[in-house]
Amino acid sequence: MANIMDYLAWRGDLDFTQVPFNPVDNLILSQFSYLPLDGIVPGPDDNTEISLSLAAEILGKKLQAEAAANEKAVMYKDDPALLAAMGSSVRFGNCRLCGYVNNIDTSREIQFSAVCIIISDNSCFIAYRGTDMTLVGWKEDFNMSFYETIPAQHEAAAYLETMAQKTSCPLRVGGHSKGGNLAIYAASKCCEDTQMRITDIYSNDAPGFHKTVITSEGFLRIRNRIRSFVPQASVVGMLLDHGNDYSVIKSVQFGLMQHELYSWEVSHNDMIYVDKVTMGSRIVDKTLREWIDNLDITQREKFFEALYTILAASQAKSLSEIEGSWFKATGRMLKTLSNVDDSTKALIRKTLAALVGSASRNIKTMVKEAVIPIVPKAAK
Repeated sequence: MANIMDYLAWRGDLDFTQVPFNPVDNLILSQFSYLPLDGIVPGPDDNTEISLSLAAEILGKKLQAEAAANEKAVMYKDDPALLAAMGSSVRFGNCRLCGYVNNIDTSREIQFSAVCIIISDNSCFIAYRGTDMTLVGWKEDFNMSFYETIPAQHEAAAYLETMAQKTSCPLRVGGHSKGGNLAIYAASKCCEDTQMRITDIYSNDAPGFHKTVITSEGFLRIRNRIRSFVPQASVVGMLLDHGNDYSVIKSVQFGLMQHELYSWEVSHNDMIYVDKVTMGSRIVDKTLREWIDNLDITQREKFFEALYTILAASQAKSLSEIEGSWFKATGRMLKTLSNVDDSTKALIRKTLAALVGSASRNIKTMVKEAVIPIVPKAAK
């Protein structure tokens, strides 16, 4: 039951010229993109770089100071340990970081962050951050259900072109959750010269796209280089259409918690694979697809706008802030719900009822399909 932390203990003393880049390295760098590197890693307009080991030292001290001041950073709980292990390792400590960007704009409903990591095999990994805990980040994910594209995808494509022009080495792009979606979108929209330099595109439990994206010429050119991974009980990775196959990874967690990369099982040079996703994952996939397909674009937009308005009424900027003061937050949200007009309330009730109905039908259908009929022996 080893995870990426164990992999760092096994492979941390070997650089990429000794042990080639593999899918587990992709997981680590995708998780690394969640770290708050603001003010530490140079931005896209800066031609300087910083070693990962030095960035880890600076950020580690910053996080310790914030913890002492009882300030809670918006990040995964295991990220500080990952940061320290990467910084002290030969494999990642010597990597060079540049081009960090972190753009959160509530008016444009965009949450976009990425970092460029130059590794010792003379290649570059562009890591796109997935949905963080900010409410605007989740709102942008909601928007995927009714917009063909979202602002972060356009930012991702422009970022890839910018960083490609600053380097001449082979490129890998990847990310977790929405970050994987951004990696694929950017690779499909960049110019053909940049596409030719991309060796691999990593998508780790990421939502899919509208059909206009996966049928585009740019997507078809890079489709065979996409490496998609989902955990056994994937929910996020089942959303929308992907246009390519995926590999299923064994996770030590259950349900939605399998979305965390720390829960994925790995070996010394790869992940641990299983044959297929669970029945629960297939039920969720079929239910959400049926539910969304039965709503027109206007209904989807009104429903998610109403949901976001209610969440935003908590006056919290992140889900962790709602969790930290749930009593006050819930009171504000309930007050907002009571002020919602009757037509919106009716839409919310109708939409949620359709979701429940779809889930009920799919559970019954899949349970029946899973039952193996007992055929009586022929009489002698």
